[in-house]
Amino acid sequence: MNTGVLIEALVRQTTVLIATLATAAGQRAPLSRIADQVFGDLVRELNEQGVGHKVIADMFGMALRTYHERVARLAASDTDQGRSLWEAVFSHIERQGPLPRARVLHRFKKDDEATVRGVLRDLVESGLLYQTGRGDETTYRAADPKEAFDRNRDPETLDRLVQVALYRHGPLARDRLSEVVPIGDEALLAASLARLVAAREANEDTSSPVPTYDCATCVIGLGDPAGWEAAVFDHYQAMVSALVTKLRVGKRRAELSDKVGGSTFAFYLRADHPMADEVLGFLKTMREAGMDLRRRLDEHDRLHPPPVASDVLRVVSYVGQSVQEESSNDDE
Repeated sequence: MNTGVLIEALVRQTTVLIATLATAAGQRAPLSRIADQVFGDLVRELNEQGVGHKVIADMFGMALRTYHERVARLAASDTDQGRSLWEAVFSHIERQGPLPRARVLHRFKKDDEATVRGVLRDLVESGLLYQTGRGDETTYRAADPKEAFDRNRDPETLDRLVQVALYRHGPLARDRLSEVVPIGDEALLAASLARLVAAREANEDTSSPVPTYDCATCVIGLGDPAGWEAAVFDHYQAMVSALVTKLRVGKRRAELSDKVGGSTFAFYLRADHPMADEVLGFLKTMREAGMDLRRRLDEHDRLHPPPVASDVLRVVSYVGQSVQEESSNDDE
């Protein structure tokens, strides 16, 4: 199995998806933090799978010292507890700037000075901060807010994203939820949770010191104008979850009886083919079958309620379809 080639191919396809989302509907969503986010998420996942720091550094092609320096920049700040140093420095300058370097270093004096300087350099190189002056006269300010994506403008979209995350991964405490839906603003996340709980679209459990949230059902209706981002998020993680689950149980081939996995079907036909409507309607057929299956399952459980303490299987099926017009060769 040539894992390296597969990883590069998946990364390429993922970057195509991210680039398309970043420019959807004429928007220009900021991508400056993507590289650090991907690095941090990969390091965390590799650590959780038991991979040591030296091995991870080798996997990234980094010297161990360089690796530790970058990890330190993304680690929790000793000055602002509960936030990464990278995020804490940027947020402080965004609120208080423009600020001279000396004041930034003093504000984060509990953190390693060399690491703070590295964070400032990263933020400038990423375009999130502007730098003027030199040496002790260096001053930093945040990029023009008009150039940033305003998450406040569409709370309903955020609510759908949070609802999908709770449905797929709940129950979750707020700090864990902020990792799944990384909006970077605790106030926006708290407001979204409050709206969902008030609308009875999410549940809040306050029986423990740290409240947790979950969602028993989540249906994004066809034609819902606020649901497309949540639908993309849901589709993508459903597909990734199926692949990851199959890999973790050691499955390397498909069988007709599989309960975990996926299949891709490609059909080639002319527009005037007698089976064109049937092939083009495959997605519609699968959607109708899925909705009918869910309706019959709900009806059965309504008439025959399962025991309260019974185990539950969560089965997530993903169906996708694309249609592309390809030029034909008359000589074939």
